Amino acid sequence: MKYPIGIQNFEKVRKDGYVYVDKTDLLYKLANEGNYYFLSRPRRFGKSLLISTLEAYFSGKRELFKDLAVEQLEKEWTSHPILHLDLNTERYNTPEALVNKLETRLYEWEQAYGQSPVAKTLGSRFEYVIQHAVQSTGQRVVILVDEYDKPMLQAIGNPALQEEFRSVLKGFYGAVKSCDKYIRFAFFSGVTKFGKVSVFSDLNNLFDLSMDNRYQALCGITEQEIHAYFEEPLKELAQNNGMTCEQTCQKLKERYDGYRFVEDGIGIYNPFSLLNTFSKQKFG
Repeated sequence: MKYPIGIQNFEKVRKDGYVYVDKTDLLYKLANEGNYYFLSRPRRFGKSLLISTLEAYFSGKRELFKDLAVEQLEKEWTSHPILHLDLNTERYNTPEALVNKLETRLYEWEQAYGQSPVAKTLGSRFEYVIQHAVQSTGQRVVILVDEYDKPMLQAIGNPALQEEFRSVLKGFYGAVKSCDKYIRFAFFSGVTKFGKVSVFSDLNNLFDLSMDNRYQALCGITEQEIHAYFEEPLKELAQNNGMTCEQTCQKLKERYDGYRFVEDGIGIYNPFSLLNTFSKQKFG
């Protein structure tokens, strides 16, 4: 069994034969019951893989979903223009660092969908890209933002810089609300709750999934999924550590089942820790 430790790209997971815990029924539910979402989860909890999966789904890549739940649920597999912003890959130690990151992504999108002759601010350029992506493809846009709060978290000890980042992001994300009719779906992920940092005060139509009972298992792994997908490595782990399966399950629960995202909800295992344990065949 190949474990996707540190792999955050859905297409790579599927094409290279890594084990994938199927969450696509929840993905389909998200895509077809709403438009604007926010999800807060700890680091190394599968947020980036979820966003990559959403990107593949909204790109209409049906072949990547063979034998997964959504293959039977989705009938159309429409390809939408995707605007994917990943704020993970940068060191945000100056105001220019964030602006440069957004400028780079905007430039790439403008090359694909057109550049406004008059729009100058980051927000107005973003608006133009959204509108013209729809005009050039005939399909509404999908917006995916990974680690929306990374700049502010890196500036946590510098209030002035953090406020600068907040102001820039607030203006940039505000373009999403003004372009509502052009947007098919928008998903923002991060570590902190958006209400605490107020960058979405202009985007007040986001639905917060973070503590929603229906989506508590959207990221991470449940005990039921351990037995459905990892029964063999579970038995090997028990044997290699001189334990019974029951003792092994109990030890896994004590070490990695420490997350509850809903009051009285199900236990969610940390996926990074769990996959490392199965891969190394020892507890760590």
